[in-house]
Amino acid sequence: MNKEAYVVWPGKPYPLGATWDGKGVNFALFSEHAEKVELCLFDARGRREIERIELREQTDLVWHGYLPGAAPGLLYGYRVYGPYQPLRGHRFNPNKLLLDPYAKASVGKLRWSDAHFGYKIGAKQEDLSFDWRDSALVMPKCQVIDPSFDWEDDQPPDTAWNDTIIYELHVKGFTALHPDIPKPLRGTYSGLASAPAIKHLRRLGVTAVELMPVHCFADDRHLAERGLRNYWGYNSLGFFAPDRRYAATDDAVREFKTMVKTLHRAGIEVILDVVYNHTAEGNHLGPTLSLRGIDNAAYYRLTHANRRFCMDYTGCGNTLNMMQPRALQLIMDSLRYWVREMHVDGFRFDLAAALARELHDVDRLGAFFDIIHQDPVLSRVKLIAEPWDLGEGGYQVGNFPVCWTEWNAKYRDAVRAYWKGEGGLIGDLAYRLTGSSDLYAHNGRRPYASINFISAHDGYTLHDLVSYQQKHNQANGDNNHDGENHNLSWNCGTEGATDNPDILALRGRQLRNFLATLFLSQGVPMLLSGDEMGRTQQGNNNAYCQDNEISWLNWDLNPEQEELLAFVQHMIGLRKAHPIFRRRSFFQVQRLRGGTNNILWLNPDGLEMGDDEWNLGYARCLGMYLAGDAIGELDKQGKTVKDDDFLLMLNASSDLIPFTLPGFRSHLRWLPVVDTSVLTKQSGMKRYARGSVYPLQGRSLVLLRQSKSTSQR
Repeated sequence: MNKEAYVVWPGKPYPLGATWDGKGVNFALFSEHAEKVELCLFDARGRREIERIELREQTDLVWHGYLPGAAPGLLYGYRVYGPYQPLRGHRFNPNKLLLDPYAKASVGKLRWSDAHFGYKIGAKQEDLSFDWRDSALVMPKCQVIDPSFDWEDDQPPDTAWNDTIIYELHVKGFTALHPDIPKPLRGTYSGLASAPAIKHLRRLGVTAVELMPVHCFADDRHLAERGLRNYWGYNSLGFFAPDRRYAATDDAVREFKTMVKTLHRAGIEVILDVVYNHTAEGNHLGPTLSLRGIDNAAYYRLTHANRRFCMDYTGCGNTLNMMQPRALQLIMDSLRYWVREMHVDGFRFDLAAALARELHDVDRLGAFFDIIHQDPVLSRVKLIAEPWDLGEGGYQVGNFPVCWTEWNAKYRDAVRAYWKGEGGLIGDLAYRLTGSSDLYAHNGRRPYASINFISAHDGYTLHDLVSYQQKHNQANGDNNHDGENHNLSWNCGTEGATDNPDILALRGRQLRNFLATLFLSQGVPMLLSGDEMGRTQQGNNNAYCQDNEISWLNWDLNPEQEELLAFVQHMIGLRKAHPIFRRRSFFQVQRLRGGTNNILWLNPDGLEMGDDEWNLGYARCLGMYLAGDAIGELDKQGKTVKDDDFLLMLNASSDLIPFTLPGFRSHLRWLPVVDTSVLTKQSGMKRYARGSVYPLQGRSLVLLRQSKSTSQR
C-alpha cells in the first residue's frame, strides 16, 4: 500500500465489509450505538499496527470510508468506541481489536489471552469491570481479497431432491490419513478436490457432500488450555471467510473455489453446514472479538429483565438477534455470498429453530423464512434445517415451511429402536420407510422434506452404534459427562472391540440392516462419512474436540470393511437404478387392474396387515410391497414412471420367520436382490414362486424383485 492510501475519502455505506474496486478499498461497518469507529491497518505479518484511521462518515448507522490505493492483501481490524454499560447491554471497549463480521479472509490465529476480554478477568465485579489491555497482538487480522476467479464453465449439478444422496464429511478428517493424497494436501480443501478423494465419492455414488463448518471459527479457550481443539467447528468467528486451517495454500478463498469447481465437474454438489445461531463470543463472561465490541445490544438477544445477560437458545452462551434488521442482513448477505461468489449448492442450518424465534416462541413463518422464500438466489438452493434448538418449544421436527428439508431425528430414533429389537414399532417404522407423511404431508411438503439419517457427526458412528452400549468420552476431559446418554445403541453382547466371531457376524448384519433401511426409505438419505467403511470413534459419541485419529477416517481397510464398502455401493446403485425408492410424492392408495395397490403392508403369512396387527406390542416383522406400475409420477420428459415390483421384508426379532410371498402377478417369480443375513450382494439366483416361503432370518432385511426378467421360462 502506498502513502496515498492513508488518505481517507468518505466512501459508501454499501456494501458492508471491505470491498476492493481495482483502485482502492471501501470499508463499511454497521454499529447503531457506537460513538466513534477506527479502522486499524497492520503490517504484512499482522503483528504491528501501522495506522489508525477514524471513519468519520456515518450513513444509516453505517460507518464508512474509502482508502484510495489500498489493495488486496491489506490486513485490518476495527476499534469501536462507545459506552461500556453492561447493565444496559453495551460493551464497547476500544482496547480490543475487532474482526470485521463481513471479512472475506483472515490471517493469523486467535492466541488466547486475558486481553481478549472486555472486562478484567478475576475482578470481583466480573464483567462489570473494565479491561485496558490491548488485544491486537493476540488477534487474527482481517484481509482484503481480490474476488476474481476463473470459474470457466462451472455449472451446479442441480440434482433433484428426490435423487439426492448426501455424504456428511469433515474437510480435514476425510483426507487426513488418505495414503494416496500428497501429504501437503491432506486435510485441506485441495485434498478434498484431489483425484483419490473424488474417486471414492464417485465410486460410492453420493451426489452431494455436506461439509461440516468451514466458516472461520475459534477453538474454545478451555479446550486450547487442555491441548484440544474445536474440531467440529460449531464456534463461528466470521460468516464469510473460509477457515484457513483447511487451506494448503495462502489463499483459502481461491482454494475453496477451486474445490467447488472440481467437485461440480464430478457431478457432486457442495452443501455447507452453517452456524448462524450463535458466535464464539459466548455469554456475558465471554471474550470481545467482533460483534460484542461492535454493538452487543444490536447483534445479540439480551434478556429483558437484565440486559447484562444473553438469551441462550443454543447452549453456547448467546443467540443472534434475528429481530434486528442488520443482524438479519448479516446472515442473508453471508448466504448470498456463498452462493454467488463461492458457488455452493445449499446449506444445512445448525439449530435452525433458534433463527425462527422472533419473540420467544418459534415462529415457522418468521422474517428469516419470509426473506429466504422471496429471495431469487436463496430460494433456489438446497435448504436443510436442524429443526430444533435448546430453548423451550425448540423441537420443531415437521414444522418448517415448504422449500425446506429437515434432519429427521424421528427417523433416526425409530430405525435405531426397531433394529435394536424393541417391539411395537412397526407402525412408526412404516411411516419412516415411506417418507414420514405424518410429519410432512400436512403442509404441502414432499417425501424429500425428510433427510433420513441413522448416524451423524454428533453421536455414535454406525460401527459404534452396534458395538457400544455406553458412551466412552473420557478423552474429551469432562469425566465422560458430556455427550448424549440416550443413544438407542446395542453392542450385540459385548462392549467394544471383540474377537468373538458370532458377535462380529451379528454386528456386521446389523450394519447392513441399518444401511439397507436407509437407502430403501423414501426421502433423502444422508450417510456419515466413514460409515461405509465401518469407521469407529472408540465409543466416543461427542468427538467435537478430537482432532486426531479418533475422528479421522482410516483408509487401511480390512476384508470386512471392504465388504461393507461394496455393500453400500450396491445399495446406492440399487436406489439410483429404481425410481420406486425415490418418489417425489407420498404414496396414494391406487387400485391396479387385478386389485393391487401401489403399496401394501404384509404380515408373515403374506396377507395384508389388519388394523389390529399394527398395535401388537411384540410385533417385529413387517413386509412392504411396492407396485412398479403404480408409481403415479411423470419423469422430466412427461413419461409415466414405471419400475419393477419389490417386496421388502424386515425381521428385527432373533428368530427365523417363514415369510409367505404374495403373488399379485402370478406368472412372475421373486428374485432376491438384498439379504443382509449373508455377505454377498444377492442370496443367490434362486427364484421364488407365489405362495412359496422365504426363510427370513432373525435380525435381517430382505429385498425381492419381481419383473419380466425374473419370470420362469
